[in-house]
Amino acid sequence: MTGFNMKKQVVFIHGGDSFSKYEDFLQDLKTKQVRDLPDSELTQIWTKTLREDLGDEFEIFMPVMPNKQNAQYDEWKIWFERYFEFLRDDVVLVGWSLGGMFLAKYLSEEKFPFKIKAVYLLAAPSGEFTDETGNDCGSFHFPMENLVNLTRQVDKVNVWHSIDDFVVNYKQVLLYKKYLETAKFVIFEDKNHFLVPELPELHDSIKSL
Repeated sequence: MTGFNMKKQVVFIHGGDSFSKYEDFLQDLKTKQVRDLPDSELTQIWTKTLREDLGDEFEIFMPVMPNKQNAQYDEWKIWFERYFEFLRDDVVLVGWSLGGMFLAKYLSEEKFPFKIKAVYLLAAPSGEFTDETGNDCGSFHFPMENLVNLTRQVDKVNVWHSIDDFVVNYKQVLLYKKYLETAKFVIFEDKNHFLVPELPELHDSIKSL
């Protein structure tokens, strides 16, 4: 296969929960809503049609990251790096929610082995995120000033957030603005935590790279 007809690669990292204290995780299991009942309606969300929406020009990697109910950064790092043998230069990285925070931390601390065409951080908690329920992204925390290392290896950094995000407060994006001065910020008013059926803006943006 020659270079000009290779499919463009996109790696998508999903979200999850992460607790610093195990007892907070147990409490969350006791109190959170049970969603996977037999008569539950299937949630329509843009991630389920990402491959179809981007089309045959793209090769989409959507790894199922370990233990997303109480994720640990070191586990995600190991699993993420397992995919490196399948990747090549000009890959696009997309992280949603905790997945966005993961990419921000990873690219702030590690040298990615391939040229990155663009990074998208969607509704990503900052490295200083806190939450009163204990779902504070504990092991995913990182010093925000380390984001300078991300910008040194990625020219096109895209940070997307919605003002009405009820999971990751809009104030979190303001911290990214402070440390990612060269990034492109796209702010919506009505996408909440990007828990929406369709996200054509993302498809169009990736296709236009």
